[in-house]
Amino acid sequence: MSGRARHTPVHGRRPGRGSGRSPGRAPGQSFGRRPGPIRTRTALVLTLTTALLAPALLTACGPFGTTASGRSGGPAAHARHPSGPAPRPVPRGSGSEAPYDFNGDGHPDLVVDDLLAPGGRAAHDDDPGIGIVYGSARGLVPGSRRLLTPSRNAAPTKGVVPAAFEAGPACDLDGDGFTDLVVTADPPYDGVGRPPVPVQLLFGSPRGLAAGRAVPLRIPERARDGNEWPDQPTCGDFDGDGATDLAVTASGPRISYLRGPFSRRGAPKAAAVLDVPGTALAPLAEPLDANRDGTDDLLVRAADPGRATTARLALGGPQGPARAGTAFPSGHAVAFGRFRRGSGTDAVVATGPRLLPRYGLTGDAPPLPVRGRSLHAGDITADGYTDLIVGDPSGPNDAADPGAPPRANDSATPATSPTYLPGSPTGLTTKSPRLLPHPHAPGSGPPHTTVLALTDYDGDHHADLVLLTRRRTATEDLITVHPGTPTGPSPTPATAFSTTAFSTTASSDG
Repeated sequence: MSGRARHTPVHGRRPGRGSGRSPGRAPGQSFGRRPGPIRTRTALVLTLTTALLAPALLTACGPFGTTASGRSGGPAAHARHPSGPAPRPVPRGSGSEAPYDFNGDGHPDLVVDDLLAPGGRAAHDDDPGIGIVYGSARGLVPGSRRLLTPSRNAAPTKGVVPAAFEAGPACDLDGDGFTDLVVTADPPYDGVGRPPVPVQLLFGSPRGLAAGRAVPLRIPERARDGNEWPDQPTCGDFDGDGATDLAVTASGPRISYLRGPFSRRGAPKAAAVLDVPGTALAPLAEPLDANRDGTDDLLVRAADPGRATTARLALGGPQGPARAGTAFPSGHAVAFGRFRRGSGTDAVVATGPRLLPRYGLTGDAPPLPVRGRSLHAGDITADGYTDLIVGDPSGPNDAADPGAPPRANDSATPATSPTYLPGSPTGLTTKSPRLLPHPHAPGSGPPHTTVLALTDYDGDHHADLVLLTRRRTATEDLITVHPGTPTGPSPTPATAFSTTAFSTTASSDG
């Protein structure tokens, strides 16, 4: 499947599933999306920034380094711009199978969906848009950035341009070798009858994501069920034919299964309603073939986010993800990988106060006393075993999760900052966990660091860790990219930049 890309779950910004609800945030590899009205996004998808910040910021990188100079001639060596590096042209590509490669040059790009609006506000009433940072052989290049806004890039519904939209998964839906971005908008709806489809598609090209408008996703009436919003779009080759498919929620424990490839008008090759073992689709870091039969699988949970709940695999096959697979205990997130020696797929469940390893998917192992509700899995050390970053997705602008367990009188490791757990021949262990210190972002008030991505951006086979640090009173935030090394994430960031750089990008787009 071309363009097998990382999913990018984000905060909901529109009316959602059932009773006027809206889908909300889904961090990293956590379950589904939280219902609720359009609200402030927290940083769970990559947030764009500048390669060189003001000197005061760079000298305040604290435990994660005192500079952001990075490699010689690398992304951090660009000329300064008032709030970021001067914009640079997007490299032209010819198509590739790299994930998140919108311009097809063979290097993963970064989706930025949690921008600080002018004046330092996180996005709420006025949507500052979605940012894209393009990659290179040396990693992310913050100067090669573009800003997508609802007013310029969202498709109108009944003549009305959406006021907000958010990034969803990224995958090559039309099979041309350029990753496409799935976005969700807030189309007008009077509450009567079946709501419009809020999902839209932005197609990749040699120039990256096109400067024009998205196209609405076309879901045939025969593939819709009930009067709930189509929600939680998820990519994968669920029937094994080599084309990327989409699944979106329908009503109750059903999905609209849309077979690829898709036309440039947003229409699937075929579509049907399928029963699945749950009511919400959980985003995954990449398409998952858990049973290694050549078809991708869905992870379905029993309820929308907001509290821990059970989950189950919906196994792919010739008819799509129609068979119930392995069930997982109640938790906030599930991550998959090869955490120990063996030939099968492993899983780990984040319950809040503990991690529950499930080696070979079903094998029990002793719980690990590491607190967290978001999981990011990747081979940071390049030793062939999947490593784990455990975080807490709630940020300084988030209300407390009503379903989270109390933190008082609990002996588990606090998840005030992310924790690194290495994989090994014997599995995940807490003998050598590393609590990652907060990079020193500007502003006052306590910092909160969120894991944004775990992806190999520079092609050295080590997954690189991307963090967002923000304070409650911040007018600027800090994204740091920590290269993977044989001993874990580098303590010194190769690149540091701020989401405020996008406010200077709009006039430079074209």
